[in-house]
Amino acid sequence: MYEKVNPSHPDKVADRIAGALVDLAYRAQENPKIAVEILLGHGKCYIITESSVIFGQEEVEEAVSRITGVKLEVTLVQNSQDIHLAQNQANDFRCGDNGIFCGMPLTEEQKKLTGIAKKIYEEFPCDGKYILDGERLIICQSNDEKDSLKKSYPQAEVNPLGFWTGGPDVDCGATNRKLGSDMADSITGGGLHGKDLSKADVSVNIYAFLKAQETGKPVKLSCAIGDSSIDGIPYNQIVEIAREYIKGLGGFEKFAEWGLVR
Repeated sequence: MYEKVNPSHPDKVADRIAGALVDLAYRAQENPKIAVEILLGHGKCYIITESSVIFGQEEVEEAVSRITGVKLEVTLVQNSQDIHLAQNQANDFRCGDNGIFCGMPLTEEQKKLTGIAKKIYEEFPCDGKYILDGERLIICQSNDEKDSLKKSYPQAEVNPLGFWTGGPDVDCGATNRKLGSDMADSITGGGLHGKDLSKADVSVNIYAFLKAQETGKPVKLSCAIGDSSIDGIPYNQIVEIAREYIKGLGGFEKFAEWGLVR
């Protein structure tokens, strides 16, 4: 049983905006420290940052309008990183928080539904949510593409309630609220989006997930704030593995579109 949402779901839009701001931070500094929270819906977008980078209102609004496709009223609250957290990362990469992490090999069901979601999104790039439970496929695709989707997926339940406009004027979006979609069985306590690579929630989650796909076995890890190694290797090496993964996708905004399950 698995649920997948596409990049135009309001929660994913929030993740993508957060990712866009992390990308901006990396353009401003080589190794910025940043955490971003986004809440959007019904004409408004609220953004709180804790970062070593100060953003301009205009560049933030540009990112929001580009990703949402509409003009939202943007409230931006910016803060400096806590001094104690900053000192932890002053000289080298070390774990930025306590945490537990689990990498799990993807199942055939998870791969299948992700493929379905991406194929539908290529044709209908608007808000959508999909569930696969054994033989039961549920497709909720905004803007009433029921007839077209029924032809492609005749056994599926398509838009059970009928016409659905979708988007942030129907549902609010929040950062890291669709981690099940992003991580499948690898989900633990840490969110993937709106954070720099020094955060274990980003780098260790990526490392554990990749190792699980490579080995075909579950990977379970934990860390305490300040740890300089995890899984027997230096933490800065894990950061570099995650950096190359993000770079290969095209940045944090692109990472946020589908998460780890892509």
